[in-house]
Amino acid sequence: MKIILLKDVENVGKRGEIKEVKDGFARNYLIPKGFALQATKSNLRTFEALEAQQKNKREKEKNRALKLKEKIEKFKLKLTAKAGEEGKLFGAISSIDILNGLKEHGIHVEKGMIHMEDAIRSLGTHEIEMRLHPEVRAILKVEVTPEGE
Repeated sequence: MKIILLKDVENVGKRGEIKEVKDGFARNYLIPKGFALQATKSNLRTFEALEAQQKNKREKEKNRALKLKEKIEKFKLKLTAKAGEEGKLFGAISSIDILNGLKEHGIHVEKGMIHMEDAIRSLGTHEIEMRLHPEVRAILKVEVTPEGE
């Protein structure tokens, strides 16, 4: 039986491929689990339409991420924190602090987009990587100044 794979299936193929498999395997496993559709003309047209929709959606998401990248890279986030004499912070600035600082300035991102190896523990300007989309990354400049200045 010819099938259209809706998901990657180990030892069978990748999503979108048309494969020839045994009838029982298709009817008893792949089709009921939602891994495949029988490769009829109607199902092929439906699958192609779905693929076009998803491609369009992915392009829109990428364009949105590119616009956000442009906005983030022009922006410098200024945060204040209590610090000692040597410029060490009494606490730390985490991704939540950065997220809240961005929200205050009208830049809305998700916490998972902010990638910090460790929290910021010193005064000065720091560069934070932001993964806005699988193909789009931005660098946010964060300036940490002592409180009261």
